[in-house]
This record gives sequence, C-alpha cells and structure tokens, in this order.
Amino acid sequence: MYTRSHKLVLASAITLALSSISGAVVAESLSVDVAEARQESQISTTYMLSPYLRADDISVSVDAGTATLSGTVEEDVNKELAQQIALGVSGIKTVDNQILVKADYVPSARTSQDRSFGEVVDDATITATVKSKLLWSKNTDGLDIHVDTNMGKVTLHGAAENGAAKELAGRMAMNTRGVVSVDNQLVVEAAKATPKVADVDSEHDTSQDISDGWITTKVKTTFMYSSNVENDDISVNTHEGNVTLSGKVSSGAERELATELAQNVRGVKSVNATALTF
Repeated sequence: MYTRSHKLVLASAITLALSSISGAVVAESLSVDVAEARQESQISTTYMLSPYLRADDISVSVDAGTATLSGTVEEDVNKELAQQIALGVSGIKTVDNQILVKADYVPSARTSQDRSFGEVVDDATITATVKSKLLWSKNTDGLDIHVDTNMGKVTLHGAAENGAAKELAGRMAMNTRGVVSVDNQLVVEAAKATPKVADVDSEHDTSQDISDGWITTKVKTTFMYSSNVENDDISVNTHEGNVTLSGKVSSGAERELATELAQNVRGVKSVNATALTF
C-alpha cells in the first residue's frame, strides 16, 4: 500500500513538473513572438515614415535576431538604407537583405484615398505648420482660417477680412516645406472674420507686450518651416520688437523673403536685414 501511494505521489510530482516546464516554454515562446512582432513593426513603420523608402515594396520578417528584407527598390542606396535602419533596431543582430534593385522600378501609384502612413504624418505636419504660421502672423492671427492637407496639397477655408490677408495666407502656406500646391478658398468677408482685440490706448503699441525672446523664436521657426529660406545661415536678434537679421543668403530674393517673413510675425515693429549678405 505504501509503495503504491509513493508511486502515485511521484507520478503526480513528475506531471506537475512537466506542466510547469511546458507552461514556461509556452510563455517564453510567446514572449519571443511578441518581441519579434514589435521589431518587425518598428522597422516597417520607419520605412513608411522615410521619404526615401515609403514608396518602395519592402517586406520585413524577424526570427531569432535576424531581420529578413525582401521586395524591390530603384537604387542600391535605398537597399543599403533599408538594411541600416533594420540594424538600428534593438535586438536585431544580422540582416538578410534579399531586396532586389531594379533601375526601372516604378512604385504603384496611390490616390489621395490610400495614402501611406508616412504621407498621413507628413500631411498632418504640414497642416500644423501652416496653422502655426498663420497664428503667429500679425496679419492673419485673427482670421477664421481652416487648413486641410492631402498628399502635400493644402486647402484653405474660411474668411479673410480683405484681399491682402487672403493673398498673404496663401503665400505663407505655399512657402511651407512639403507643400506642393495651395487651393486658397478663403472668402473675403470681414463680418465672418474673428474680430481682433482692440487696443486700450491707440497710442500704445501692443507689440511691446510680446517678449523679444518669443519674437526671436517665432521668426527662427518661421524660417525653419520655409521652403525658400535656409534658416541655418541666418541669425535673429530682437530688441524691443526690432528684429535684426544677419548671416548669409543665396540671393536678394531670399533676403526679401526672410525680411517679409520676419515682418509678418506678431510683435515685430521693424526688421533690419542689411547684415544679410549673399
């Protein structure tokens, strides 16, 4: 009797041990699968965000620290970029790069209804940038303007208080990085424009209430967002609302544009661009 009971206890212990080992193996396997799925997602998402790879046909699979890439690209540099991106993901030790390079490869055309994730992000960035520029501008910050972007094409809706404000809004949108066209549907109708706060004292310039630091930051950021101004080569200094620009520009047209962009920022009383040389 004792022997039989002993054997039953031993058998139960072995069964429990095997069950525990089996559960641990399953849990570990699931953990590995989740980690590999995250790695694949991270690599694929980076490809979709990259302006150099988003249009290419690239598939990714990860197994035991090895990322296997397949698909087609137009140039060797794109194949190399895809490999370096994969190697930059934590946990990826090697890359089996099976991507084909075809000089005559043409990515499949997409419509505005089937934008890639990267293009959606780009459009959202453009919309936010245009809205910010309009908000910072002394001539458009009080207007009721709505901005929509699709595949780099910006549409402006709403009301402008005059033709000059409408034209300026369209020009500011067009001069934004990533914008390919602007459909300016603003209606000149002062009654629908959001009224601006009137000055308490007509002799008092409200620009004095805006800090020089804020003005400098917004001017620099406006340059950074501009598609026709090299902001890295332009220094901005502000004193009591008076902005001084210095540095290098490529032409007189770029200097004029930089001056106009700075002048449009709220709080700016004057712009001195004589130190901008080309």
